Amino acid sequence: MSHQSATPPRIGRETRRRVWAFARPYRSLIIGFLGVVTASSVLGVVPPLLFREIIDGAIAEGDRDRLTLLGLLVVGAALAQAVLSFIERWASATVGEGLIFDLRVALFDHVQRLPVTFFTRTQTGALVSRLNNDVIGAQRALTGTLGTVVANAITALTTLVTLFLLEWRITLLAMVLLPMFILPARRVGRTVADITREGMNLNASMNATMTERFNVSGA
Repeated sequence: MSHQSATPPRIGRETRRRVWAFARPYRSLIIGFLGVVTASSVLGVVPPLLFREIIDGAIAEGDRDRLTLLGLLVVGAALAQAVLSFIERWASATVGEGLIFDLRVALFDHVQRLPVTFFTRTQTGALVSRLNNDVIGAQRALTGTLGTVVANAITALTTLVTLFLLEWRITLLAMVLLPMFILPARRVGRTVADITREGMNLNASMNATMTERFNVSGA
């Protein structure tokens, strides 16, 4: 019997509203986090442009002053990217851990208000899995997936602009070949998403079973 789930349920407006309610207290941090991700992605294309100026300009013309200035700019760009990376990790950790705390407190408070009949129908392991795995999954979706999507989009755009500035003919050739890589990647992405979803379901089932089997009175 296959454990793979069918088509995943669509996320409705009510679900999005409830998710945003948990993210609202961290709105400023999330905006700052996305801003830092954007700045870091844009800054990542600066060194290639500087190296082009160093090789084709300063070295070719023998301009030492210009070479020194460009070298300092390369070092400054590297240091700035390191600082942005540190801020990005700090903001991601702050928002992520705060969300985990808020979600677990809200879930625990909700469970405490449920009637006794709920606990006679629900496995303890399922509740433990909700408190642990599902909460962490929600946190990763906001701080991990969101940041990755924004960073990849900005990186793709800035890289495309940089390639056009460096050599537009090679860029056009690369764009012609791009669909050959996008279509297989989308197919593999859907497969990986299905496998990941199945793995999460199996992990939740395993945790529920282990908690029920090992939860022996007096042990």
